[in-house]
Amino acid sequence: MIERLVAIMARLRDPEHGCEWDRAQTFETIAPYTIEEAYEVADAIARDDADDIRDELGDLLLQVVFHTRIAQEAELFALPDVVTSISDKMERRHPHIFGDAADTPGWEAIKAAERTAKPGGALSGVALGMPALSRAEKLQKRAARVGFDWPDASGPREKIDEELREVVAAGSDEIEGEIGDLLFAVVNWARHLGVDPEAALRRANGKFERRFAAMEALAGPSFAALSLDEKEALWGRVKSQPDAA
Repeated sequence: MIERLVAIMARLRDPEHGCEWDRAQTFETIAPYTIEEAYEVADAIARDDADDIRDELGDLLLQVVFHTRIAQEAELFALPDVVTSISDKMERRHPHIFGDAADTPGWEAIKAAERTAKPGGALSGVALGMPALSRAEKLQKRAARVGFDWPDASGPREKIDEELREVVAAGSDEIEGEIGDLLFAVVNWARHLGVDPEAALRRANGKFERRFAAMEALAGPSFAALSLDEKEALWGRVKSQPDAA
């Protein structure tokens, strides 16, 4: 079935008869759409909507086909090469299933061994395109694997207080950097508490959206004209409702 999608993309990218927009795209211009589609898959999963999961996975698959078509036109690689690469990787990382090993050192240990075979330090290869919170957590985990980490959660918790003081004392040309340090420290604390910071913030965003929509529903068309105190009172009412969590 994927052959049909591959053929559609080839037709869209045809230099003479293809779609003008599709022909103009490059790896760089398509990359933001690829990230967006991955998030839309995650959103459909969070909503437990099977139909949307199916559709969004299709959109994400289209991104893979799009990128590989661009690569094929540049004579870099084609879709079979991508499939072979990931198949080889999955078998390599599961020697207890596909090989002769009685057990496995673990997925992360195998990945770490693969990284050491490549040039670069412990932090190399962490994708720049990742969301900043997720990338911060991954950088911290990489550093922890080589022993650069707090022994427990008290260290990063104290670091938050230190960074907060530095934010308060920062000048206008320093504030962005200090806020970044504070956020990095919060991610570190979350990691030590076993909390996924990206998932936690996504959940907080959803909670805020629900509560804000409930406020607007209570106030009606006059919401924007209410004073801040009136809006705060509505916020308190919404927070007290059982389904506001």
